[in-house]
Amino acid sequence: MNAPIANQVQDFSRYEFKYLLPLRLREMIEAEVQQFMRYDGFVDPDLENQYLVRSLYFDTDDAANFYEKVDGLKTRRKYRVRTYTTDSTAAAPMFLEMKGRHNQRTYKHRLQLDPDDLSPILRLDGQYSLLKRYPDFPLMETFVYDVTRKRLRPRVLVDYQRRPYTSHFDLNFRVTFDQAITALATDRLFPSESGQIRSCVAGWTILEIKFHRRIPAWFHRILQAHELRSLSISKFVVGMKTCGLATDLS
Repeated sequence: MNAPIANQVQDFSRYEFKYLLPLRLREMIEAEVQQFMRYDGFVDPDLENQYLVRSLYFDTDDAANFYEKVDGLKTRRKYRVRTYTTDSTAAAPMFLEMKGRHNQRTYKHRLQLDPDDLSPILRLDGQYSLLKRYPDFPLMETFVYDVTRKRLRPRVLVDYQRRPYTSHFDLNFRVTFDQAITALATDRLFPSESGQIRSCVAGWTILEIKFHRRIPAWFHRILQAHELRSLSISKFVVGMKTCGLATDLS
């Protein structure tokens, strides 16, 4: 078994705003974005310059993480395993990620996993072996602690197609268009069942912008011209609700 990939530990801290767009408005805004930005280097021309994102989210049996998000707690965190393929045999990277919010800023810590470690990651009784495998990674220690203390387990699998843009002028500004979002109630990253896959926010696109300090003036003009207002929309929350795993009572 290979050693953990230390140089693939990544930490992000930034602001994230989201907008829900119908098809025609998405096309208009994307055409304007293309005047200032380019596709990032991971898009697949065979997928119309998009790539697949697959995330398996953890939560408690009573959906504690779901309700923390819905209630808008200023400090919160959740865990997911993320990859970029539906094929368990593909040579695609696989990450354990902790994503959270502190006040208005979003942070994410991600650790690339050896594929052999997927099974203990997903088992409630298998995580302690990971502490020996990843002895110098605080993210893994925090994950094992939270899984044990809160009894977290994999709950919902969310897939979507993402078209990402990076800025010519500001390397810290990123725009993504996410569509064809689906969800499945499962505890597996590569489930064999497919009959219960459910479509989420069908016909709509989630526009996300990520930045460190400020929104570029040209994009601010786009927001004003189309009267866009950011909203709190989480693919995790949408997936949990769509699959009947939790109910938003607010």
